[in-house]
Amino acid sequence: MFPDLEYIRWIEGRPPRATHDLGSSDLDPWVDDGGPATAADLPPPETDRSLSAMVADRYDVPEDHVLPTAGATHANVLAAVAALDGAEADADRVLVEKPGYEPLRATPRLFGATVDRFLRPPEDDAILNPDRVEGALTDETALVTVTNRHNPSGRLTDRDTLAAAAERTAEADVPLLVDEVYGPFGADDGTGPFGGVTAAGLDGVVVSGSLTKFHGCGPMGVGWLIGDPAFLEHARKAARHLPALSEPSRRLGRRVLAAPGSVEPRAREQLRTNHDLLAEFAAERADLSGTVHEGSTYAFLAHDEVDGDVVAEAAWADDVLVVPGRFFEDEASFRVSVSGAAEDVRAALSALGAVLDGV
Repeated sequence: MFPDLEYIRWIEGRPPRATHDLGSSDLDPWVDDGGPATAADLPPPETDRSLSAMVADRYDVPEDHVLPTAGATHANVLAAVAALDGAEADADRVLVEKPGYEPLRATPRLFGATVDRFLRPPEDDAILNPDRVEGALTDETALVTVTNRHNPSGRLTDRDTLAAAAERTAEADVPLLVDEVYGPFGADDGTGPFGGVTAAGLDGVVVSGSLTKFHGCGPMGVGWLIGDPAFLEHARKAARHLPALSEPSRRLGRRVLAAPGSVEPRAREQLRTNHDLLAEFAAERADLSGTVHEGSTYAFLAHDEVDGDVVAEAAWADDVLVVPGRFFEDEASFRVSVSGAAEDVRAALSALGAVLDGV
């Protein structure tokens, strides 16, 4: 009944066992420089506004457009169920980008959906092409799912392109889910939530996000869905059957959102530093191809001589964790993510370089 999530099963337990972790993508901005070490060390908010109201403020949407969730995975599950629940009786197909993050294409099958695909191929630099989205829609499509930044490539899609894709899906009366857990990743401060790009507020769009990646608060499990209240009502109905966001996590999430100056500048600086380290590493390796997109701290790379499994297995034998591309439907590639302190990233990339020299 439950489809296996091969990537999740494969990576479970590996990051803490690796001497050099180039698989994890959660930033760790809690730097001990006189500031807070964890979310619990931040002061309580001076406002009594709810978590949903604080998220709504950051996204500039009404509070009834926000549903707090137990992380982005929970949000994406609820979005899939809500779309299927609210669709016409014969609309039971979910359209997902390829290559893509495994749970986004596997989980809808748990609820009886058939999963179709549209391409964001590496040879096109993983561009989100609204024409490809439109061409893959059918009368049975209940939901279209994309990531921004794209996972695994790190490609960032601008709001105009997201709006164009949303127009195509809206014409077919199909919601567009944009998973934005990596949306805040960027070297420069932007205009969207947390300095990135967001699709929130576009007609027919549902956005998922969390405090996990950019804010480095993975253990708290704080996420959200943002969308039309009618769509969220279907999600709330489904949420009553699933574990909910805990009250302690809500309280910690409010602390993080109430103190952007304590967390976000550090995260931004870490993004700048680590992106540059990864980009320099990839540029200096004549045996690697692939793009380290501007502002991204992760990339989908390929070795000229061996496939992603060979690289990942050789790396793991030397206590270096990288992710085989087969989990993202591209066996030739592997995913590298740099999320730690700069000195740890330098050591990890040096160790990966030694692995690549030997394959």
